[in-house]
Amino acid sequence: MDSNSHSEAKTRKIIHVDMDAFYASVEQLDHPKWQGKPLVVGGNAARGVVAAASYEARKFGIHSAMSSVLAARKCPQLIFARPRFDRYKELSNQIREIFYEYTDLVEPLSLDEAFLDVTENKKGLKSAILIARQIRAKIKEKTGLNASAGVSYNKFLAKTASDLNKPNGQAVILPQDAEAFLEKLPIRKFFGIGKVTAEKMEKLGIFNGRDLKEYSLQFLTKKFGKSGLHYYNIVRGIHLSEVQPNRIRKSLSAENTFEKDLITPIDLEENLHPIFEEVIRRVKKTGIKGRTITLKIKYSDFTIQTRSKTLEQYPNDETIWEVGLELLNQEEVPKPVRLLGLGLSNLNITEEQIHFGEQLRIPFEHS
Repeated sequence: MDSNSHSEAKTRKIIHVDMDAFYASVEQLDHPKWQGKPLVVGGNAARGVVAAASYEARKFGIHSAMSSVLAARKCPQLIFARPRFDRYKELSNQIREIFYEYTDLVEPLSLDEAFLDVTENKKGLKSAILIARQIRAKIKEKTGLNASAGVSYNKFLAKTASDLNKPNGQAVILPQDAEAFLEKLPIRKFFGIGKVTAEKMEKLGIFNGRDLKEYSLQFLTKKFGKSGLHYYNIVRGIHLSEVQPNRIRKSLSAENTFEKDLITPIDLEENLHPIFEEVIRRVKKTGIKGRTITLKIKYSDFTIQTRSKTLEQYPNDETIWEVGLELLNQEEVPKPVRLLGLGLSNLNITEEQIHFGEQLRIPFEHS
């Protein structure tokens, strides 16, 4: 690696802003009677999946992606709130306006978090720590919601730092402290290292950054493929990815989880059609076309199957529906279905401004 490019990267000032339990906090904000009480967004006591949990609910061991039935069992007094994406988007837009007061280099990751490069900023402030503090105060003043922030010289460390003092806090990882900090960090706390990879690493005796540092680039590449270089670099505080205000979109899709499992072919077809219509609405709104059509099926036992077909030409609406049906009937559905999704990939774009929140599904929240 070019040492000059690494030292240049160390002069960057990156902030990661992450809203605290965003969807749940919005519901508590708009419904004062729910403040201070265990609450989840998504599902109900009989069915569904938790999309977001308030901090009061988390004390009972409730978290996103948990089945609502289990959540209700853990906390009988749990409040279930229906998601209101229009409201979440409204507040997300207000928050983003605050970011743009400081810099145009904003890379949103979802409705509730974003990276900001404030190395050169509109306020002429030298301290990224001060900027993060100001942004959090303005978010609180404008929306009534709490945000946490992490400050460092790259995205990986800023994201890691934003988790350190949650909720309603911030932390900084300075260049001179980065390697020592990462050596002590448990491998499961490394941003981008998921449960499966963490388990694989732990079998190799890698439980923290210090353990990871013991292994050569050659060994990590052999064990983890292309990701090996990424792991080798990040534990040394090297992450050269820049804040990208324009992100490449790879797919366009919609999906829906049903109140009752679907069993018959007629039920499946009838429930696929509104999902298809939602995909077409987004196609018309964005002008995006895709040559690969993918059907997603989640069964009652939570196993997922995808079926895809790639066409030589970009399909029209009618063809998308015909291929969707063809994929649905490609083979018999072996068990009850709880979710269907339809998506397009191999798109006719190379770059597009990131697009938020227009989805039937509930995106899982990890803040």
